[in-house]
Amino acid sequence: MTDTALLDTAFGRAPADVLITGGQLVNVLSGEIYAADVAITGGRIAATGDVADRRGPDTEIIDASGQYLVPGLIDGHLHIECSKLSVTMFGSLVSRYGTTSALSGLDQVLVVAGLDGVREFLDEARDSGFRVFWGAPAKAPYTVPESNVGHRFGPQEHEIAQTWEECYGLWETVQEFIEHGDPEVLTAIDMGRKNRLRPFGCAPLADARRIAGQAAAGIALDHESYSAEEMLEKLRNGINVIIRQSTAAPFLAENIRVITELGAQPGRVAFCTDDVSASEILGHGHLDALVRQAIEIGLPPMTAIQMATINCATMYRIDEHVGSLAPGRFADVLLVDDLADFRAQRVIAGGRLVAQDGQPVQRAVAPPRSAALLESMKRPPVAADDLRVPAEGPSVQVLAMSLSEDVAFVRTRKDATLPVQDGAVCADTEQDVLYVTVAERYGKTSNLPVAFVHGFGLRRGAIATSASPDDNNVVCVGTNREDMALAINELGRAGGGQVVVADGQVLDLLPLPVGGIVADLQPEEMAERERALDDRARELGSRLPSAFWYLMFLSITAIPDYAITDLGLIDCRVLEPVSPIVEPAQA
Repeated sequence: MTDTALLDTAFGRAPADVLITGGQLVNVLSGEIYAADVAITGGRIAATGDVADRRGPDTEIIDASGQYLVPGLIDGHLHIECSKLSVTMFGSLVSRYGTTSALSGLDQVLVVAGLDGVREFLDEARDSGFRVFWGAPAKAPYTVPESNVGHRFGPQEHEIAQTWEECYGLWETVQEFIEHGDPEVLTAIDMGRKNRLRPFGCAPLADARRIAGQAAAGIALDHESYSAEEMLEKLRNGINVIIRQSTAAPFLAENIRVITELGAQPGRVAFCTDDVSASEILGHGHLDALVRQAIEIGLPPMTAIQMATINCATMYRIDEHVGSLAPGRFADVLLVDDLADFRAQRVIAGGRLVAQDGQPVQRAVAPPRSAALLESMKRPPVAADDLRVPAEGPSVQVLAMSLSEDVAFVRTRKDATLPVQDGAVCADTEQDVLYVTVAERYGKTSNLPVAFVHGFGLRRGAIATSASPDDNNVVCVGTNREDMALAINELGRAGGGQVVVADGQVLDLLPLPVGGIVADLQPEEMAERERALDDRARELGSRLPSAFWYLMFLSITAIPDYAITDLGLIDCRVLEPVSPIVEPAQA
């Protein structure tokens, strides 16, 4: 519906609600920087330039003298729930650093609570002022073979979701879905074409053959490239690309070579963080840190800012709403002192000051939560004997997932010979080969497969999490079955979360009661709790920078070479369950 009040201000017939005066406007549309004021009405920009005639007796004046006016930053691919913060709390955190919008599938709450859960989160985003542009997942869960979840998402649900005004495309269209002709995904893509919604890709480590197939299927953009050469091949085939940078996936320095060394034009390149934590962001920044890093590498400030704003908005077709400081767009404006050392001194979202000097103007307050989100843990208690891996003889050779030391989250294979006691295979801390299990927690099955993992380094105890994309079942790694059972049961009692146990005692617990995946904690408290959990894991022997960050992602079958879901140990190369026992017990 056309906003007549906005038009009246734009045409100079009525005063603005807010005027930002005295600043230098960074015009990412034209690539210029020039003196211009900004008139705002109803939370959107009405006019820029000489807008003195839009000043009325009740107009709020924001003096930006000596500062640059920059559009609010846009995260091009973000799993908000993986931060373990609710939408309200996450928005409060990243807006301090100039991120005012994000593209998200809200896929983690989707598999827990279905479209009703997504609706709650979208309404929460609308009321919080942090803009979430939603992509309906091509299919959920993404795991192949499909694991058990609270709610799956297919063509029938797409018929509803694709009509929502917040829906801008098909999220996380995993390359295996297209390559192997998943009928539900292809149906959703066909439905999207009719609704003018494009699929967004997820094709890591893709070669030229697979990239051509993705392009032929209509993939509009992709956020997963492990090299600049892979990224260039996608650009050449008509796929827009998003550079991903976080502690979990530090690819900016490599991927930006597509511009600085391989000669690609930057107009079809954007930024995203994908998965980030509160402790990672606080004090370090969010997308603003990516802009600074890109400038340090050698990009002009204008180019880096365009990649964090208009480039992203254009490739997602949301540029009529965000991405630039132009009439009709939301009045998301950053006041920045120095473009080369890019930091937002003040952040305006929807014409309202929301952050200043790295702090929110108001303390974030979360909305009430539905029973469906607060009662998602339905797993009956687990006993230690439920975690036995039966075998005969004194020892047996097993296949253990081995955490890669070179590439974050990639899991290769390690064969190890483990002792057998009382007819069950035992973990061996001396070899750093531990038990790993996934407990289906929605009450649909009794699935509780046990395999082995190398790289966590625990010498005693167990750690567990119910926040674990892509299905958010409970993942647990431990040195003994008793502590693992305690960890799983403690999360059931708490309504979800992350826990460290040892010697029959709960050492630390972070409750995540909203869907078992997020909490309404202030970001500072979440960061403190994250650090405490990882410190506890280190006390038990872990050598990882964040044991829980690695634990959370063990169920993702899109990451090579192995994963574990409630269906068992998955060989991600053939996408089938395999036995962790690779040789029969020795006589």
